[in-house]
Amino acid sequence: MLVDSLLWRVQNDIDNILTKPIFPTELYRAVRDSQLIGMSGYSREGLPVFAIGVGLSTFDKASVHYYVQSHIQINEYRDRVILPSASKKHGRPITTCIKVLDMTGLKLSALTHIKLLTIISTIDDLNYPEKTNTYYIVNAPYIFSACWKVVKPLLQERTRKKIQVLPGCGRDELLKIMDLASMPHFCGKEGSGSSRHSENENCFSLDHPFHQQLYNYVKQQSLVTEPAQPIKQGSFHVDLPEPAAEGTEIAKTLESELHKFENGNGLSRSISGIKIDDD
Repeated sequence: MLVDSLLWRVQNDIDNILTKPIFPTELYRAVRDSQLIGMSGYSREGLPVFAIGVGLSTFDKASVHYYVQSHIQINEYRDRVILPSASKKHGRPITTCIKVLDMTGLKLSALTHIKLLTIISTIDDLNYPEKTNTYYIVNAPYIFSACWKVVKPLLQERTRKKIQVLPGCGRDELLKIMDLASMPHFCGKEGSGSSRHSENENCFSLDHPFHQQLYNYVKQQSLVTEPAQPIKQGSFHVDLPEPAAEGTEIAKTLESELHKFENGNGLSRSISGIKIDDD
């Protein structure tokens, strides 16, 4: 697996991906507006907290290659800049992060994203393994609950142990491991059942400090590498992997479950937005 990953890095010039900005800025902003991911802060143990807007990501503003390029750049920036900086600050190795997945707005249209998300998750599995300490899932609608029941048994045990589905926006549980200032904006309600939202900055936005620092870093690296060359528009093409057998099975199961909702099956499980459990 290590040799295959090293070959992937060489063949796709991954070591230089942080010298290849997605340009112009308007295109990168469109990517950020449709691929919702950002870093909101750190846990009390010093682990970076990454937020992912699963339900509201549309992936419809650019080609697949731009989204893959952006994802790998965030991975590389995390591993080369964020984690070493956190390790130095805390005086011990910090090699993993926390991910908070927001399921707000998850709809049947997610069916069209499964292929791209499978590609991205396969890249992570093969080349960035064991980089996530815990996945926290928040704002889960009924459609997620139904899909989770059928997908959960397909996951490897070590992966299942990393995933925690939190009630509501997850604020109360997340406050046990991070300060309010580090909490993603979509989690920051004042308390269970409260309508008062956090004033935390939208970490998905290109205007957020994390994305500004990342984008400026990539632009600066591009000038160091090719100081006489103007920044050119064009995506950084990476060979897209074939999903592993486990990933393919999970994707097919998700498609099947989402099709049930699309065809009206399972909708009777929810009446006026009230969840009905089988348990």
